[in-house]
Amino acid sequence: MRRPARIVLLLVVVLGALVMFFPFLWTFTTSISSGAGLTATPQLIPDNPSWSAYVELFGRTPFARVIGNSLLLAVATTLLQLLTSAMAAYVFSRMPFPGRGVVFAGYLATMMIPMQVLMVPLFVQMRDLGLVDNYLGVLLPGMASAFGVFLLRQAMNSVPRELDEAARIDGAGHVRIFAQIVLPLIGPALATLTVFAFMNSWNAFLWPLVILRSAEMKTLPLALAGLQGQYTTDWDVVMAGSVISILPMLAIYLFAQKYVIQGVANTGIK
Repeated sequence: MRRPARIVLLLVVVLGALVMFFPFLWTFTTSISSGAGLTATPQLIPDNPSWSAYVELFGRTPFARVIGNSLLLAVATTLLQLLTSAMAAYVFSRMPFPGRGVVFAGYLATMMIPMQVLMVPLFVQMRDLGLVDNYLGVLLPGMASAFGVFLLRQAMNSVPRELDEAARIDGAGHVRIFAQIVLPLIGPALATLTVFAFMNSWNAFLWPLVILRSAEMKTLPLALAGLQGQYTTDWDVVMAGSVISILPMLAIYLFAQKYVIQGVANTGIK
């Protein structure tokens, strides 16, 4: 690529990055600007920055408990999706059975069904099981992921079958091949699914809103929605909560960034 073209491309990338970064910068500056609103022109450098909104946030609501609730659900959901998706992906990738392609296609088709369509029957099922206002009621519908199965199956298909055959010669069964050969070789795909599953659970709003009733069981998105009043809203406090909600996802993505990029590239997702 010629030098002028590279410079133009670099400028476009930098401009795009600034445009994407601006909402986060505005969120942070609003959180340290006492009495800030959303109708005025954003002031990127506050005259009198203050951390009072963060103090008020933890004083007005049990925000530490809310963060713990969201963290518990996000970690549990992520672990369950990793376990169920990896086992299902291994079956679809390594264990032929009649109608495997049809079953896999039908399973993927469930990705096209909106959550809103399933909400009423899911709620009735959770109510009959006595899981309303229970963390299990939030976890069970999200313990399996069609996207996770697809992602890991694509990664497992790239693992040479010769490794399986060599392991079988040594007396290994499916469990050992799955745990000691296949899983270590699809680390980037597992990291990618970890980020996506954690992010989806951390940001989930609609289903926890339906199933959770007690104030002490609220998750972070529900608590943030509760900070907005009917007539007036302290936007600096709301933005302080938004900043706190961003930090865990930012840390996870920065830690797993190279694995996410490698996993998406290796599994052919565009």
